[in-house]
Amino acid sequence: MWEKLKIKWGIESNFQMVIIFIVFAITGSTSVKVAKPILEYLNITTQTLPLFVYWPVRIFLILPVYQVLLIIFGTLFGQFKFFWAFEKKMLSRFGIKLK
Repeated sequence: MWEKLKIKWGIESNFQMVIIFIVFAITGSTSVKVAKPILEYLNITTQTLPLFVYWPVRIFLILPVYQVLLIIFGTLFGQFKFFWAFEKKMLSRFGIKLK
């Protein structure tokens, strides 16, 4: 199972794979946690907006927060090169090109 991902992502060791999965987990959890106080600071809560508006706004905010945190945590864990390439590929799917 891991072998296919290792080949696709150009990863050489299982240890690097574990580090990458840890970074993804930390980034996902942290981006969800960080989004709430940002929205509260902007006075965007479930009391000020209907739920069908609040949740799309929160998810829309989580996306850029996630992108930034992915690079930060990836760098802290020594995997900047992998996550920068991953980030460029992901952003290109959104129509954003980076050099």
